[in-house]
Amino acid sequence: QVQLVESGGGLVQAGGSLRLSCAASGRTFSTMAWFRQAPGKERDFVAALTWSDGNTYYADSVKGRFTISGDNAKNTVYLEMNNLKPEDTAVYYCAARGSRPYVISLKGQYAYWGQGTQVTVSS
Repeated sequence: QVQLVESGGGLVQAGGSLRLSCAASGRTFSTMAWFRQAPGKERDFVAALTWSDGNTYYADSVKGRFTISGDNAKNTVYLEMNNLKPEDTAVYYCAARGSRPYVISLKGQYAYWGQGTQVTVSS
């Protein structure tokens, strides 16, 4: 049974930091990613990591503030979020795909999803 389990969300003041974790089990993946969904909005791409080459990808809105990394041995991916802003408030979802996606930022490319973890940034 494939599972993605996120942790690390919470409430933080603007300018603060949080670190999210996503532990995968049941199989290995080529690509793991983070998406987020604010109330009333679409689920948007945040960042992705491809295990084979270690490449990372970011949405423009988080470049320079967020860092995605992974521990292959633990099948776990992390999202370090710094200088958080109120507009970063959302439910953050971990996603994974067995083969490399054609377009890494498209949520439809990912077959596996976690349950989400809430991140709230107060002003």
